Amino acid sequence: KDIYRKVRIASECHREVRKWAQSWIKPGIMLADMCEAIENKTRELIGENGLKAGIGFPTGCSIDHVAAHYTPNPGDTTRLRYGNVMKVDMGTQIDGMIIDCAWTVAFDPKFDPLVEAVKAATEAGIKAAGIGVRVCDIGEEIQEVMESHEIELDGKVFPIKCCRNLTGHSMEPYNIHAGKSVPIVKGGEATKMQEGEFYAIETFGSTGRGYCVEGLECSHYMKVFNAPHIPLRMPTAKRLLSHINRTFGTLGFCRRWLEREDGGSYAVHGNTGRQTRYLGALKNLCDVGLVQALPPLCDVQNSYVAQFEHTILLRPNCKEVLSRGDDF
Repeated sequence: KDIYRKVRIASECHREVRKWAQSWIKPGIMLADMCEAIENKTRELIGENGLKAGIGFPTGCSIDHVAAHYTPNPGDTTRLRYGNVMKVDMGTQIDGMIIDCAWTVAFDPKFDPLVEAVKAATEAGIKAAGIGVRVCDIGEEIQEVMESHEIELDGKVFPIKCCRNLTGHSMEPYNIHAGKSVPIVKGGEATKMQEGEFYAIETFGSTGRGYCVEGLECSHYMKVFNAPHIPLRMPTAKRLLSHINRTFGTLGFCRRWLEREDGGSYAVHGNTGRQTRYLGALKNLCDVGLVQALPPLCDVQNSYVAQFEHTILLRPNCKEVLSRGDDF
């Protein structure tokens, strides 16, 4: 099938980029530089072509108690430290078919039990998934594996908890959260997985409360899928919406991309895509419900969260872990 071919190409691109990135991600690197490098390599390898091929969503590099949806905004000079636990969540896409896959970087071996627990929990979720399987049963398997682990940090033992309000998700073309959720704790919905579906199976393990809330400055945005036509009063908002439609469609984007020379896509704009003084327009698009703001999701301060994630495809006679590599 043509769709299988496309997702396998996007997967191979993901493997190549992350293998390359893993070779040079070291303490002291500026997170903005790291994300730019990963994204530029993705554009290069996949043959960036506007909505037809490119990056699936902004590169997440959430640190420590921040679980997801953080990428540096313009001017953010945060550097990676030896004692950080960083989740690198990156995506590729061809014709809107997204490969969503993440891993955790921790240099200090004291975090190994946390990283191993989350890796094992994600593997348990992948193993449990399949055609006709209830998503609540997958959540129960994940939780059982995750919460059988603990970690000792500075003489204190912490149970490793699932971040109970974060989930995996079904994916469709240009729609990264396509309606079905895959919980990572027991007691979820009895919805069944079906043949032909794509899922991002992801788990988050935490030394904190195991519950995330929105916090910090927002960097991730996404046009609402199937958004109705809403008349806009602000000319700047109309212009920005037109730019978003042509450049990202309903794929996620970030403020860094709007401020690039190409505005997020060289194939679409050449070097004349940069958006300026766009924050008011972006707020307006969020306020009227055309664009969704996706702020960072945080557990309690001084806790540590790890994540692993793979994209799977439920073929009629097998389960294909598309993003599987030699690394994880």
